Amino acid sequence: MQIPRQHTGVQSRHCGCHEIMSTGHGKIGRRSALKWVGRIAAAAAIAIWQPGAFARAATAKAPPTRRTVVLDPGHGGIDPGAIGVTGAYEKEITLSTVELAASLLEATRRYKVVLTRRDDEFIALEDRVARARAARGDLFLSVHADAIPDSDVRGASVFTLSEHASDAEAAALAQRENRADLIAGIDLSRHTPEVSSILLDLARRQTNNQSIVLARKLVAELGRDVRLLNNSHRSAGFVVLKAPDIPSALVELGCLSNRDEEKLLRLATYQKKLATTILRSVNDYFDQAGAT
Repeated sequence: MQIPRQHTGVQSRHCGCHEIMSTGHGKIGRRSALKWVGRIAAAAAIAIWQPGAFARAATAKAPPTRRTVVLDPGHGGIDPGAIGVTGAYEKEITLSTVELAASLLEATRRYKVVLTRRDDEFIALEDRVARARAARGDLFLSVHADAIPDSDVRGASVFTLSEHASDAEAAALAQRENRADLIAGIDLSRHTPEVSSILLDLARRQTNNQSIVLARKLVAELGRDVRLLNNSHRSAGFVVLKAPDIPSALVELGCLSNRDEEKLLRLATYQKKLATTILRSVNDYFDQAGAT
């Protein structure tokens, strides 16, 4: 007895120039079969790619490189810095304010923050610069509080390096860097003294220009929340601002010689306000530079 063949799947056979698909329930044309297969493929694609998944995958970017911000709490150890009317120490106010600023900066995940000191430690001025350069800082900010003879004067201010630095200072700096050191990404040991001097001068000019941009950001942000001294952006030959390849500025948070301002500078809430202005200034600086 011959057992009839059962159709358990899709089979095809050719009839002239037309292809016919047959199933257990009948026959369908080639075009209908292709539509049917297309619907299955589309359904599978929808199951795999949720709405917006392709767009997210296409626009996904690697996380930006974090910039290194070096914060320098002024003074420390045997050097208390300025002493306020009622005995506040500059070294304590600068450290607590810098610690708050570091926390705010790190919370953004845009920055790696390095402190030149984290406790009551004395550090020579040159060593503060050396620590900033060893950390490969992208920005250096030294934080201080002032004391001046006129106790009625109060307000914050920002300093950049004096534009009148001498050639002798530049030469001494190059010698301390031992010529084999990298300054602004350039190995000075590969060049003659004359070329090295020119390259160092160019690096310092570019760094000074960037430092001025940073200082302007600091003045603008400080001015939004706290009182500023007249002529609030100044320049002087601070040793801590002499790194030739790191944009640098020095912030005087206020005057400890003024009784009212000393009282404010001791308050954690006021220190948090100052730290927030530092955060905004750093963000503004790197946003303008297109660095992150």
